[in-house]
Amino acid sequence: MPTPAEIATALTESTERVIVGKREPIRLAVTALLGDGHLLIEDVPGVAKTMLARALALSIGASFRRVQCTPDLLPTDITGLSVFNQRTAEFEFSPGPVFANIVLCDEINRAPPRTQSALLEAMGERQVTVDGVTRSLARPFCVLATQNPIEYEGTFPLPEAQLDRFLLRMTIGYPSGEAESKMLLRLQLSHPIEQVQQVVTTEDLLAAQQEVRRVFVHEKIRDYIVRLAHASRTHSDVALGASPRGSLALLRASQARAACEGLGFVLPDHVKSLVEPVLGHRLVLTPEARLAGRTPQAILEHVTTRVEPPVGQQYAG
Repeated sequence: MPTPAEIATALTESTERVIVGKREPIRLAVTALLGDGHLLIEDVPGVAKTMLARALALSIGASFRRVQCTPDLLPTDITGLSVFNQRTAEFEFSPGPVFANIVLCDEINRAPPRTQSALLEAMGERQVTVDGVTRSLARPFCVLATQNPIEYEGTFPLPEAQLDRFLLRMTIGYPSGEAESKMLLRLQLSHPIEQVQQVVTTEDLLAAQQEVRRVFVHEKIRDYIVRLAHASRTHSDVALGASPRGSLALLRASQARAACEGLGFVLPDHVKSLVEPVLGHRLVLTPEARLAGRTPQAILEHVTTRVEPPVGQQYAG
């Protein structure tokens, strides 16, 4: 059985065959998978958001469904619906794409709010209720969602309750000149996504996710996470800070990052490096802060400098 670190390496190397020069965004995506969480990829069009999601899904080899979100998408287009069977004279449930292991919701903020909310139960409880019947989803289950920045025309901002269910939010950014030149060379004859092979089984991924939960977290590390979350709630520029779900997400992501590095315990640096990806999308700024041009990233940078990490501790269990 491969270790979480071996799985992380295999997934990273497989994805890098498609995404050139973006090691840190790929590491964040792998961290979300091993942390048994959902991932939101937010960036401008054309920077390989969808390719990153597809490459990860192909590398896992699990059942995969893609939903192209549009303003006319209905909730039943995601969850499924009951269809009348004339032969049996009974209604039969036709499952939607949410019943796959990996669900790619492309441009999720182009779907109307009612359709976006269809994912809330699935993301939070790994189940779907349709026509009064609750059905469990397959494991592993991960929503990989992409979205354009909310300032773009024709988008519907995700509600706070749904944003809170994403373990991580990340950006990819434009490639460097050298990386973009390599990308053009690779794409000249064929797309590298066509050569991506399965490198991890779903059984291995499930086992790794359970191993991540057993990564030791020292009491001082837990206290550090709580102090960071509390500081985000009491900041003068923040109207709504990180929820307790955000604290748990930071704990789980830190465990996953430690496991990816082959460690059996979490270090303060693991927590500090993940504060912005885990908590950034959970903050709601005050109107005054937004008018002044402040950003969640800048506020969290201030929070991490103000909250002292634990020092001089032995963090191994």
